Amino acid sequence: MDIATIIGILLAFGALFGMVEMEHVELAGLFLPAPMLLVFGATIGCGIASTTLKDAIASFKAVPKAFTGKVTPPQSVIDDVVGLAETARSNGLLALEQEADKHDDPFMKKALQNIADGTDGDELRILLEDEIESNAAPTRSASAFFMGLGGFAPTVGIIGTVVSLTHVLANLGKPDELGPLIASAFVATLWGLLTANFMWLPIGGKLRKLAQLESDRQTLLMEGLLAVQAGSQPRLLGERLKAMVPPAARTDTAGKNKGKNGKGAATDDADDQQLAA
Repeated sequence: MDIATIIGILLAFGALFGMVEMEHVELAGLFLPAPMLLVFGATIGCGIASTTLKDAIASFKAVPKAFTGKVTPPQSVIDDVVGLAETARSNGLLALEQEADKHDDPFMKKALQNIADGTDGDELRILLEDEIESNAAPTRSASAFFMGLGGFAPTVGIIGTVVSLTHVLANLGKPDELGPLIASAFVATLWGLLTANFMWLPIGGKLRKLAQLESDRQTLLMEGLLAVQAGSQPRLLGERLKAMVPPAARTDTAGKNKGKNGKGAATDDADDQQLAA
């Protein structure tokens, strides 16, 4: 589980409440029901109005993913593909049908089943590319929904402030009440900016990032499995897939591989000599 969103939001609210304490601001003056009702209610209402009801419901269902979304390391994908390449090299492509039953990932199961069935490589690529796009679409839609809420919230907050200021202007004859009234009027703007930047935009950004990471994972898996179908040599396939991973994500790849088999480069060289023989 990647907890970056939880840490980030807690840090943001912690900094806010730290400032409130340092400035000796009364929390009761910030948690006013009326402006909070307007900001939350109108923002969500505008968001729902900007999309379909089905997509809005699906977007809210995707919120837990922003906090608990699993990020699969690229090396894990590479290790799986190399293992499948070794199986196909030893037992043939039909053996991949049994391997498909061992995996829970629907994308991998579909790809392995099609390889075992003898699907043409070009047709399989088109099928998997369409599958990748379809799988990413719901999360991207949810991301766009929350990014939209982040755009609506500040404006809704300003609307709330304008409405409250009309009440202030109606009480200009009571100078002793103007201070508290003006302060409460700006609470709506505060909550509009706060919810946009502390909630909606981070959630939308995280969902967009998760969609991109999942697309990258499936693309890496697709390229690897198509290479397995084409009969690529396992070790060279592993090196090719590593080259597709950004450097920051594969800085410790060599160390992991060395620790995994306890032999490192010497074993790789021995394997190459054996293959050449």
